Amino acid sequence: MPSTRARRALEHAHRRIAHVKERPDAGSVTAELTILLPLLILVLLLVVAAGRLAGNRIEVKDAAHQAARAASLARDPVTARSRAESTARSALDSAGLSCRDLGVSVDVSAFAPGGVARVTVRCTVDLSDVTASGMPGSRTLAATATSAVDTHRGTTGSSR
Repeated sequence: MPSTRARRALEHAHRRIAHVKERPDAGSVTAELTILLPLLILVLLLVVAAGRLAGNRIEVKDAAHQAARAASLARDPVTARSRAESTARSALDSAGLSCRDLGVSVDVSAFAPGGVARVTVRCTVDLSDVTASGMPGSRTLAATATSAVDTHRGTTGSSR
């Protein structure tokens, strides 16, 4: 005859088996979570990447606006180009945005009192640090801004 302790253990085992037979879906939550967890992590990483892209897009637009303003304050087209390029680089650096490839295009063809200075900033941002797999890699963001040259301001030189 089994001991009291063994009898209790046997009764407990029978109750557990009966409980499992009553609930055939026991443990399915764990299986579902195991299957869905990688998908949830992927969705979270995509949200982080989208947020970072939105922030970077704002920084590139701001750099273009600052560069266009700096160009419009210059006295001649050569200085306008130089100031626009340095201002764009400085604005992106101060924003903490590291561009894999940075291009600053300055259009001073209408650089005269009442004219405009137009600057386009292109920045290739690296997104591989968001995910361990390196997806999506990088994205090129571009923004163009225009700033008017003051009509009562003197300029020197010609843009041609």
